[in-house]
Parts: sequence; C-alpha cells; structure tokens
Amino acid sequence: MTEKYYAAIDLGTNSCRLLICDENGKQVCAQTQPTRLGEGLYKGNRFTTDAMERGIKCFFEYKQLLDKYNVVKLRAVATAACRMADNSDEFLKKVYDESHIQLEVINGYEEARLNLKGALSHVCGKSKYVVLYDLGGGSTEITLATNTTNPHILHTISIPWGARNASEAFDLVEYREENAAKLRQDIKARVESFVKKSYLENYIEDVCFVATSSTPLRLACMISEMGKYDRDAADGMSMKREDMDTAIDKILHSRRAEMADNPYIGDKRSYIFIAASIIFRTIYEGLGVKEITASLKSAKDGIVAELIESDKKDEKINKVG
Repeated sequence: MTEKYYAAIDLGTNSCRLLICDENGKQVCAQTQPTRLGEGLYKGNRFTTDAMERGIKCFFEYKQLLDKYNVVKLRAVATAACRMADNSDEFLKKVYDESHIQLEVINGYEEARLNLKGALSHVCGKSKYVVLYDLGGGSTEITLATNTTNPHILHTISIPWGARNASEAFDLVEYREENAAKLRQDIKARVESFVKKSYLENYIEDVCFVATSSTPLRLACMISEMGKYDRDAADGMSMKREDMDTAIDKILHSRRAEMADNPYIGDKRSYIFIAASIIFRTIYEGLGVKEITASLKSAKDGIVAELIESDKKDEKINKVG
C-alpha cells in the first residue's frame, strides 16, 4: 500500500510555514521561511516587489517538496497580510502561476479556529476552557473556547496589529516610550473589549492560557536559558508571568544591535521584537494571565489534522457504499 502524505502551508505576514505528515499524523517534513511578505506593507498598503519575489520563491521551493512526497491533499492558507494588501490578488496569481499552489485567504475567525485545532494538544483536558492567542506579523487573534478535542469557540477577536506592521506603524525598531505607550493603549483597549464581550470572568477559574508564534517560544528559551533559540525544545513549555516580565524588561532595554546578537532573537527578528514584546505583554496583562503555555503547533497542524480526518471519513463512506 502506497504511503499517503498530507500538507499544510500557512502564509503569514512575516513567515511561511510548511508541514507534511503521513496518514497517522506523523511529521515527515516541516519548514519555515522568513518571507517578510508584510515588510513595507503599512506605508502603501501594497506588497513591495521584493516581498512578492521572496514569497513566490518560497512557494516554488515548497512545491518541490510537495512533489517529492507526492502529497495527496494540501490546504494552503494566507492570513493578515493578504487580507490587507491592495495587490493581494496579483500576488496570489503569481504564486499560482509559478507553483500551481492555490492560496486561500482566510478571515480572522477561521485563522483562530485552525490555531485552536493545532495548539490545544499541550493543554487538552487540563481545564474546561482555554484562551489562545496567536501573535502574528500583521494581526493577533485572541480566542476563548472549550478545551476539548473539537473546541467550540465562545468568542474571538482579530486585532489588526502584529509584530511587523506595529513595528513599522509605531516606529519601534528600538524602544521609544511615547511610541510604545500608543501601541500599548491601542492593544489594551482591544483586550479590555475582548474580556468584556467574552464574559471572561465567568470562565477564569477554570481556564488555561496558550500562546502560539515565535515570540512566546523565544521567551521560553530565554527564561530556561537554553543558550540558543530552539523552538522544538520550547514547544509546550509553561512560563510564569513574573519570568516573562523579567525577560521582556531586558528586551525593552536592548538596542537593535544587541538583539541582533542575542541568540534567542537574531538579526532578522531584531527589527520587530520590541513591538512583539509590547503586544505580547499587554495582552497577558489584560487577560490576567499568571502562567501561559508556549506552543509551536498552530494553524498548519490544525489543517493537516482536518485533512487526515476528512480522508478517513471518506474512506469509511466508500466502504459502506
């Protein structure tokens, strides 16, 4: 019997992720490329030529991997950057022309749903409810849901700020208190609205918190003093609020060159890590987080799980028929 492989591609504002798994859900290939698709997007609401070229090159390379594994089912999604850019359709067409990969631009709700599906493996059953937030390059989703195998979303919001576009919009490559205060104020108001509209106080006694994206994973590596950024080792680690505060305070007092030399941040991430840290802390403060779990698993994992589940259902139906 020929092995079946399933794949997901998740194109964000800063990175593009590929995951290929076998029919048992075992990972056989995982890649992340820093396409920086949203670089310069804030100024003109358009993808730059360089950014599009990086994205197209990434999809061409991913197509070679999809062909190598003879993937039977693929779902490729695009998130905040492609929702915002005026020339998004042009980019999507160029990606398809170059790679024959059809990109699906999903809304904030679907992004949150897929992230939930992928990220809950670390905390499933530990509490009745879960709050998940995904800090991307161009948006941040916060979701309250049941902590179950097939979670039911009780409330979700998509904040139109992520690490990259907030860094550009608020001029926060390096820390500036006045600019940081404006970003904090914006994020705080949105989080307060989420807390109120979700009736979070009714669930807070039986809820756990999970954060996806590289920001919490990098913080987990710093806190545990791993010596370098190792996202696989940080996946599933829990962090206490006071430890996150200490790590973020050090970051906010760092110059960009220092962050570039930091083994947990690096040169490319150094341009956006101040904004990421401000957003991340403002959210966990607003939610009343005491401890949070960092998760590498996200939308791509949720997509692959659903593709496998769908295929198995189809097989059962065909056998019955």
